Formats: sequence, structure tokens, C-alpha cells
Amino acid sequence: MPKIVDAAVRRQEVVEAVFRIIAADGLERASLREVADEAGLAVGSVRHYFASSDELLAHSFGVVVDRITGRLDAAREDLMQLAPGTAGHSEGVLTLLGQFLPLDEERAVDACVWMAFKNAARIRPFLAAEADRSHRAVAAVVGWLIMELRAPGELDDDGHQFLVTEAERLLATLDGLTMHALLQPEWMTAEMCRDVLSSHMQSLVESPAAH
Repeated sequence: MPKIVDAAVRRQEVVEAVFRIIAADGLERASLREVADEAGLAVGSVRHYFASSDELLAHSFGVVVDRITGRLDAAREDLMQLAPGTAGHSEGVLTLLGQFLPLDEERAVDACVWMAFKNAARIRPFLAAEADRSHRAVAAVVGWLIMELRAPGELDDDGHQFLVTEAERLLATLDGLTMHALLQPEWMTAEMCRDVLSSHMQSLVESPAAH
């Protein structure tokens, strides 16, 4: 009796093959044939689940976005249970922001894949929707965090500009740390990433809000 293959499981196996290829050799190598070889499948088997390379890549981009935003949402829920101003809350903030960064093997692969897809979306229109979704999801968490760290009433008439400026500053810091850690892991270690984030968040808490 032939073995029944779970379609969701097989699709995920194919996506994991895409991630391994991107992490090792870059997005350009992630063709249907290369992905099939990496997954130990025939090209026809991969086409059974994904009609084209574009469909496979768009789906894979969505998967890594869901992974990262899922971790962010979980860390955000945990942070909301902690009292602001406490050591536990400060640690929770770093834990939340650490979900963006390549602080362990799983997050390193996800960060590498995510950055590769975001960069490719500039010239591959079929990736644009997921790139926009990922940016909005991350920006929403960052914006929420900045408001969480400010005392009530601080964000007054000019508070919107303060929020936008600080959100962009934090996003730039996260992107820079991610790229630096991926390219120079011997120098930008997990400990160094946390130190930089801690310093950045302290400057945000101590800086005066726009008035």
C-alpha cells in the first residue's frame, strides 16, 4: 500500500529546503530544480505543490514572515504581563527585540532568509506584497513598544513626529545589527547585540519626548 503523504508536511519540507539554500548560497540559487535536489524530491513532485518558482518563493517569504511575527507576538504578550520600570520588564523588552536578530541558529537562518527576500522584493514584484506585510507588522510592534516605554501624556502635540522618528531609529538599529551579525558574527555576537540594544533602549527611555 503506497504511503500517504501529508501535503502540508511536504510543502513545509520544500520551504525548509528553500531556506537552507538561501542561507548557504543566496536567493539566486533557489530554483525549482535546486530546491527539489535539496529536498530529495523530483522536480515534478515540487511542481505538484508549487506551480512555479515565483509561487514557491512568495510562499516561502510568507512563511518566514509568519515565523518572525509569531515570535514577536508571543514575546509581546509576555511583555504585557510585566510591570514597566522593573528589571523584568527591561529584560522583556530585550527579549522582544531579540526576536528580530540572529541570536541563535534558528533566528540566524530566518534573519538571513528574511533579509534576502526583502532585498529581492525591490526588483521582483511578486514578492512586494509580503515585503509590505512584513514591514507593516514589524513597524507596528516597534511603534507599540515605543509608546509602551513613554510615560502617559508625554506624546503630546508633537508626539506623532517623535514616535515616527524613534520608530525609524529603532528599525534602523535592528536592521543594522542584523546585517552586521550575519556578515561579521565573530565580532557582532549575541552578547554584543544585546548590549547595543540595551544602550539604545536606555537612550529612548531617558530622552525627552518632543514638546
